Amino acid sequence: MSGRSKRDLLGSALGAALAWWLPIGAMVLAIPLPDGPKMGIWLLALAWMGSACLFNARRCGRVHCRYTGPFLLAMTLPVLGYGTGLVPLGEDGWRWLGIATGGGTMAIWGLSERLMGRYR
Repeated sequence: MSGRSKRDLLGSALGAALAWWLPIGAMVLAIPLPDGPKMGIWLLALAWMGSACLFNARRCGRVHCRYTGPFLLAMTLPVLGYGTGLVPLGEDGWRWLGIATGGGTMAIWGLSERLMGRYR
């Protein structure tokens, strides 16, 4: 295991669970909640994961974290907009936000590491 991979939060089950899997789980569990609590949970989870990505990018140089961190932080804006009623996304707005967040994160992860490698 290289020095970078030893510092990678994704390299340990505990680090990955605390940084990403718990917030993802909270977002999923919040789906049936009313818009207000759901918005609050999603905002906290996205901010937590985005910050964890930026921290991990700085800590070990993980390529996708450089891009998923800002993306996840940016996704707080449409979540806030929809949750407050300022952005009309229709009845399926939460579904669209979930698809955009999950799909965007996976696309950024896959493409960035395929094109630039795992660490830089």
